[in-house]
Amino acid sequence: MRRIRDGVMALRKAPSEPDADEPRRLLQLRYLPAQSNSELIRSQENPRMQTDSPTSAQTNTQSNSQPTDDQVAQVGQPINDLVSAVGSVVVGQEHMVRALVIGMLTGGHVLLEGVPGLAKTLTVTTLAQGCQADFSRIQFTPDLLPADVIGTLIYNPKDGTFTPRKGPIFANIVLADEINRAPAKVQAALLEAMQERSATIGDTTYSVGKPFLVLATQNPIEQEGTYPLPEAQIDRFMLKLSVGYPTKADERIIVDRMMSTADIEAIQPVVSLDQIEAARALVNRIYVDDKIKDYIVSLVHATREPAQYDVGWRLDLPKLIEFGASPRASLSLARAARANAFLDGRSFVTPSDIKAIGLDVLRHRVLVSYEAEAEGVSSEDIVNELFARIAVP
Repeated sequence: MRRIRDGVMALRKAPSEPDADEPRRLLQLRYLPAQSNSELIRSQENPRMQTDSPTSAQTNTQSNSQPTDDQVAQVGQPINDLVSAVGSVVVGQEHMVRALVIGMLTGGHVLLEGVPGLAKTLTVTTLAQGCQADFSRIQFTPDLLPADVIGTLIYNPKDGTFTPRKGPIFANIVLADEINRAPAKVQAALLEAMQERSATIGDTTYSVGKPFLVLATQNPIEQEGTYPLPEAQIDRFMLKLSVGYPTKADERIIVDRMMSTADIEAIQPVVSLDQIEAARALVNRIYVDDKIKDYIVSLVHATREPAQYDVGWRLDLPKLIEFGASPRASLSLARAARANAFLDGRSFVTPSDIKAIGLDVLRHRVLVSYEAEAEGVSSEDIVNELFARIAVP
């Protein structure tokens, strides 16, 4: 009996095994509001609280406030299925696929920049196949007209009337392929529709698709016969992705998968428009703590007034930055961070979400000076310096 009692006492004194959920709970305690933290602590002290069904009053409160991780996982399952479906076709571009989905969840347009042959068009096309949405592709050329994008009025000689014929911009997902090959007036017509979510044909204004997402591609190495987008128009894109080469191992998989001359089999739709709208509504409820908001504003403000931050800059940012990011960058960063947290299955934003998507939000909004170009410093170098020096909450 004594031996058994000693064994029981030893078990009680034995250190418990590490909990795999401990890092997540620490993040919750740090970046969730005090009320949610209290509920979290009570649920840990009384596990029965996690299984009890909520009252109707609790349900109504939760539907209009911060979602739970279980709600995020449930609503996010079709979106994760979409990411997996696109990944079954596109190899080695996981970040690009994730960023496109973030754009879809936030209603932000995405500009893809990369050399030819990196599956930019294939990725966008496959993403559209996975959604039960209207898709159109516009191949931009120097002779393109605004009416070719928006639409025009067609004269009917029988009754002497004009009938509107809508252009390819009226869709849920629009691929603007090689956008920098079209003249400025065509680019302006597209970007106006992107901003206003509507287009005017004749005297009538029509709403474009809902949801509405423009995914544009451009080639950065070829300048002949191109019309570069002005900085003010590039700023209307929420994200600008720099698409790089796949790794050697990924390229080997691409050869195995794509060397056949047979057509690539289209993927089946895995998410509906209603599910996308539900995911968007839930992303808008992802909690963003005041510390995170201050961190976002500090990052963006430091691009405009780096001299006000005594953080020991490794680069001479006041000399290297010609123009900093506008408040639109702060809004885009907060929205993209929410979507990134949603894809990770979290109901709250952490600094890791800001860093994961920050470069894509800021790289086209920080304009470098002539001194920076002479020293070989890019906007990406400046953004990386901001993340390295600005204190993380």
